[in-house]
Amino acid sequence: MRQERTVQASIFDLFAGHEIGRELKSMSQWLDDHYALVRLVAADLRRHGIKETGRQGLPAESVLRCGLLKQHRQLSYEELAFHLEDSASFRAFARLPLSLTPKKSVLHQTISAIRAETWETINRTLLESAREEKIEPGRMMRLDSTVTEALMHEPSDSSLLWDGVRVMVRLLKEADTLIGGSLVWRDHHRAAKKRAHAIKFTRGRPKRVQHYRDLIHITRATLAYLDQAAPQLWQVPDPKRVALWQAEFGHYRPLIERIIWQTERRVLCDEAVPAGEKIVSLFEPHADIIVKGSRDVSYGHKLNLTTGRSGLILDLVIEAGNPADSERFVPMLERHIDFYGEAPRQAATDGGYASRNNLSQAKARGVRDMAFHKKAGLRIEDMVKSRWVYRKLRNFRAGIEAGISCLKRAYGLTRCTWRGLDHFRAYVWSSVVAFNLALFARLKPT
Repeated sequence: MRQERTVQASIFDLFAGHEIGRELKSMSQWLDDHYALVRLVAADLRRHGIKETGRQGLPAESVLRCGLLKQHRQLSYEELAFHLEDSASFRAFARLPLSLTPKKSVLHQTISAIRAETWETINRTLLESAREEKIEPGRMMRLDSTVTEALMHEPSDSSLLWDGVRVMVRLLKEADTLIGGSLVWRDHHRAAKKRAHAIKFTRGRPKRVQHYRDLIHITRATLAYLDQAAPQLWQVPDPKRVALWQAEFGHYRPLIERIIWQTERRVLCDEAVPAGEKIVSLFEPHADIIVKGSRDVSYGHKLNLTTGRSGLILDLVIEAGNPADSERFVPMLERHIDFYGEAPRQAATDGGYASRNNLSQAKARGVRDMAFHKKAGLRIEDMVKSRWVYRKLRNFRAGIEAGISCLKRAYGLTRCTWRGLDHFRAYVWSSVVAFNLALFARLKPT
């Protein structure tokens, strides 16, 4: 039966005197003071179909602490498993039972089970502690946006079609094995790969279009083989394996059809497909096309973050699509008011959030000084009470750039390494919690 906490910690659990060891000790003390958070993690681990009987699993407390260690030190699951066995400070922080050294597969299965909502609740509890300790009262707010990329390669129509053929060939081989080798089909993956490479290195639209026609034809033919194979699996005596195959086929089939549809529109019909209708990855179909200003294109999700004077991340929203910054100012301000019970006394944002309507909305909600980095036709006297205050708030706003840079460089928010939208959201929130907890440990008075 899985436990929530390690019943008895070892008397030999000692943290190193190094700066990192002292930081981990302070983080551990905060987690000890908020035991209710462990129950949330335990509830996530008790998923449908997982029995409570049998071998004792990794305690929920250790799962939470291992997840924080992974994001705090930006370790892979294999590296985390090594350090948990090798480092006394890591074992002390993780509260691992005696003689228990979890493998990377166990760490992956349990840490990834923690939902994004649980991480967000942990972050809000941490902010309440920061407010009680007078580290972050929430009276000053700065807002900015950034992009976290999904785990995918640079998309193109030919590469998406080639990915679809590869996946379908793999499914056909599995179906052929289940049926016993009696499935009638042809393996077109080499022909598809040849056409994809030809498209990449061919100059001139007429020649590329012909290669695209061949590649689309190959993709449709392979999809037809799958449609013929699916009804034949009813005779297989292993219903569990058949159900897994059918579920995977049901997941990929509509995505591959969308890829064929958008390729025909873009290449054969020379039609511009709106960004919201495009699929940019067969394996990460949730990824959005994000263009910030006139800079490089990113494929992932846009994040809107607010921070306070302490540098703690006060709030974060993972957006759907690529909404304009100016549209997200009022919702982010309202979320801040809902949590802290009042509007910030002063607020500062990037120039993308500037508009006369946003200024009037901020003033109506009680923000005394509202500074946009770019004035966008607004007068300084309308935003703040003096030019000196405006300069101070502009300098204050620049501090969020350092926080975002730290999140990207040291906490992995440049690129999410977990697959799927739910895991993407959990990854982002776990990085934010690890960042905030480490910063809280440094700022907390001793």
